[in-house]
Amino acid sequence: MFPLHRGRRLRLNESIRNLVRETTLSPSDFMFPMFIAEGENYKVEIASMPGIFRRSVDLTVEEVKELFAVGIRAVNIYVKVDETLKDNTGKEAWNPNGLMQNAIREIKAACPEMIVMPDVALDPYSIYGHDGIITNGAVENDSTNEALVKMAVSHAEAGADFVAPSDMMDGRVLRLRQGLDAAGFQNVGIMSYSAKYASAFYGPFRDALDSAPKEADIEVPKDKKTYQMDYANRIEAIKEALWDVEEGADMVLIKPGIAYLDIVREIKNVVNVPIVVFHVSGEYAMIKAAVERGWVDNDKVMMEQLMCIKRAGANLISTYFAKEAAIFLNNLK
Repeated sequence: MFPLHRGRRLRLNESIRNLVRETTLSPSDFMFPMFIAEGENYKVEIASMPGIFRRSVDLTVEEVKELFAVGIRAVNIYVKVDETLKDNTGKEAWNPNGLMQNAIREIKAACPEMIVMPDVALDPYSIYGHDGIITNGAVENDSTNEALVKMAVSHAEAGADFVAPSDMMDGRVLRLRQGLDAAGFQNVGIMSYSAKYASAFYGPFRDALDSAPKEADIEVPKDKKTYQMDYANRIEAIKEALWDVEEGADMVLIKPGIAYLDIVREIKNVVNVPIVVFHVSGEYAMIKAAVERGWVDNDKVMMEQLMCIKRAGANLISTYFAKEAAIFLNNLK
């Protein structure tokens, strides 16, 4: 009888669909990006990211405890640095008593089992809003790497479990590995932003940290395209990920997420380390904007996008939906 094979037999009801589901999600699949500001008892919503806040360290610690309680086991942290502390060297980035270092210490003291992955890049500390040191009108690669090593070691000294270089300088993973090992931090891992594209999806994030390139009284690049990747390129992403693994990366990250699932799969097929995907601020903001207008269902679209990222090959998803999604999944039990 035609047809012998009927795919619909495996879709007849929810119980059957659950039995044969190829991809699943759990709260431990998520990492929550967090924005930290100076002050005490400070919490301000980011206008372009409804439900996401800049918090002072004390309130960040309380939020981390809530995240751990719902099953999230990793946070990726960023700091909004006071303008008076910014310069072209980024030296505040390795201040042992800086905002990032204090935040790491406080989080680990309050919630030791939470994996803390601080951002390693100079743009929050740069007077020009770039991820590196400006020399002769360009972002200088090797001197930036030297600064990033100091930054990463200071994070390790504060208690970071992994460092997360997001700068896209060439060779920085090897330099970080060498620097961490020399300082006695052989067990501190590196989650490398290996395929970070020069994307328009980062706008709300740059609002949160004031880290967009700025007008200056000297010649500076007007954007980040000389070091972040061209979104037209696929093979280049594979090459970058393989280089980072060879240099010692413990995990590789692809950013953005939903628009780059082909890249996720390509890299998953060639590396033997865990894959992290960053479901970025613009992707989050677009969903929230559509939800506010009643055009889409928040939970359904949230879970579909996260499931698709996992299906494409992600082992870990960094997403502003992490807490929402974890609560949603817990309520299904």
